[in-house]
This record gives sequence, C-alpha cells and structure tokens, in this order.
Amino acid sequence: MAELNEHYDVVIVGGAMMGSSTAWWLSREPGFDGSVLVVERDPSYEHSSTSATNSCVRQQFSNEVNIRISQFAAEFIRTFPSWFDGADVPELATNYFGYLYLAADPAFARVLEANQQLQASWGAATRILDRDELAAAFPFYNLDDIVCGSHNPVDEGYFDGGTMFDTFRTHAQRNGVTYHQAAVTDIDHRDGRVVGVTLDSGASISCGTVVNAAGPRAARVAQMAGLDLPVEPRKRFTYVFQAAEPLDQPLPLTIDPSGVHVRSDGDAYLAGCGPDIDHAVEPDDLTMDADLWESKVWPVLAHRIPAFERIKVTTRWAGHYAYNTLDHNAVVGPHPELDDFLFINGFSGHGLQQAAAMGRGVAEWISYGEFRSIDLTPLGVERVIAGEPFAESAVI
Repeated sequence: MAELNEHYDVVIVGGAMMGSSTAWWLSREPGFDGSVLVVERDPSYEHSSTSATNSCVRQQFSNEVNIRISQFAAEFIRTFPSWFDGADVPELATNYFGYLYLAADPAFARVLEANQQLQASWGAATRILDRDELAAAFPFYNLDDIVCGSHNPVDEGYFDGGTMFDTFRTHAQRNGVTYHQAAVTDIDHRDGRVVGVTLDSGASISCGTVVNAAGPRAARVAQMAGLDLPVEPRKRFTYVFQAAEPLDQPLPLTIDPSGVHVRSDGDAYLAGCGPDIDHAVEPDDLTMDADLWESKVWPVLAHRIPAFERIKVTTRWAGHYAYNTLDHNAVVGPHPELDDFLFINGFSGHGLQQAAAMGRGVAEWISYGEFRSIDLTPLGVERVIAGEPFAESAVI
C-alpha cells in the first residue's frame, strides 16, 4: 500500500480503465505538473467492469461525438506503442471482422440507414446490406425474418483491452501517480469547492479536484458530493462456447433483433445479453442467471445460425454496465455547481473503447479548463440537470 501525502492536486476515485486512463493522460500532459492520487477499493480488479468487458470497438453510433471518440480509439489502438515515449510497450492484438446490426422491420432499417449516412459522413466504412447481400456475404445466417443489416468491417471488432488497461496503470505509476487501496467514504466540499476526501481508514486527504471514475458505483460517489447522477449498475451476461459445426469464416459481432449478440472469439464463439428484466442491482452482485442460456440465448443463436444447434458453453460470467438511465450516453466533465468535481461515468456498455479519448478529455479539462482534442461538451452533466436526453440509440 502506497504511503499517502496529506494533499494531492487531483484525487481519482476508481482505478479501473477510466481512472487509469485519466491518470496516465494527466501524468503526460504538458499543461499539468501536479500530484495525482488514485483511490481503488479492489486493486485486484477482479469484479470491476473492466475485467468483465468483451473489449469491443465500433464506429456504428448514432451521434457524431461517439463516432469521433471511437475513431480516435481505433487510431490509438493501431498506434498504441507510439504513445509511450519509447517504452517497451506491446502492440495490441485486434480482430477486425466488423459489427453487424440486423434489422427485423422497416422502422429499425430506417434507423440503421440514417446512422449509416452519419457514420459515412465521418469516414466510417459502414454499409447497408439487403437480405440478398447478407446471404451472399454470410451464408450461415437464417434471414427469413431479417430486412437488412448494417456492417462495417474496418476498425470494428475487438482488441486486447486487458493489455491497454495494464499499460495505462503501470505507466501512470511510473510517471509518479500514486495508487492506494481504499474506499472513499465522503467528499468534503465547501462554498462550491471540493476540498478533500475521506477514506474508509479514517484518513482525510485534501485536494483541489476530484474525478469520479467509480464505474457502477458512480452515483454513490456523486451523492457524497451532494450531486445526482442517473447511473446505476445493470447486469450483463457473457458466454463463451464451442460449436460442433464451426463456421467456415469469421463471425462478425452480430447484434440480433432479440438483443442477443454473438461473435467469433479465437477458435470459439462469444455471446452476450442482458436479463429479461433489466433493473438496477448492487455493485457487487455478479451472480449468474441460471436459466437465461437455455431460455433465451441458445434458442436465439440456434434460430439465427442453424449451425449453432449443437454448441457447448465452456465459460460464463456476469459483469456490470454503468448504465445511464437518461440517455445511455457518457457523462463527462465538471459540474456547474462544483466545477472541480469531474465526471467520467455512465458509458452504458461502450466504455472500454471510449477510455482513451475520455481520459484524454478529462486530463485536458483539468490542465486547461477546456476539451482540446475532441469537444466532449455534448456529454456534459448540464443535460442531466436539465433532464434533456442526448440519446445514443446504438446501445447493445
């Protein structure tokens, strides 16, 4: 356990992907020369959303800012070692066989078409495939109930998110960031300013800025500062399985109209979905739904891909979305009534791919009082306060 100082310029609550990205970007930001403390309740990260992620990346979003964020993610992944100043950092493994959204009705087809036009305007390679084109490209699908699909095979698929996270954390520490195992129990704020945090050990740490990177616990941390945040833990389930009749080509990350998604995963396959009744759970509730595979996931897979009639689950786990109930979009940046309390929360399932851009953005705000690389102001908390959603429809 790191020895603590009495004061840090920045305290980051949560040391998983978002907290460590922010810490690393701050540690290399020319406009910042302060001290940084990352407070993490579980340094094993065994039950964090970061550890349960499927490490996916896509540009198929419904608004411009998310498309731009994921385009930077693709660039960052592609050039990963170059960001670490000559350190011995590995390339990130990728599997870019694309995302494929399937539409079962004309209404959703129109949504995909509108999204494709926006994505293409920003240079994404998304294309709309009608049923015949889908059948020619992916002959293993049952398309009897499908109208069209939206597919982008460029910079979409999955990547080695674990190595990215480990590298953020390791290099933040090498650059002088302090990591400390503890839980924050209170945030001291007076006259519109954050002045410190209290840890579960009873220690009080004074600071100038607090960053809420607490993932599924983000609303609880915000409440410590007297702020409301509509983010709650929602359970998501993942299954890795082997097929008796493997497909003869890679399986894109296929989003079925049922909500079940499935993709190739090395020499196996990976599927996932949410529960039938999707409600908030406790942040430490990672119990599996024992019936969901048989009642929902396997029947959907066997219907959509008849070759998956005979499959065997080898691994399964539950994780959490930090789910923004207002509009399924991130909340990033300062609070107008407490502007040294910053959010980096509510990613609703697309956080890992957005971590590089979001951590950079928060570091820029702390250093310069503005977002310099990508304008993240549409994702600010002001819309939450006003109750005006900035909706992202492309949520899995």
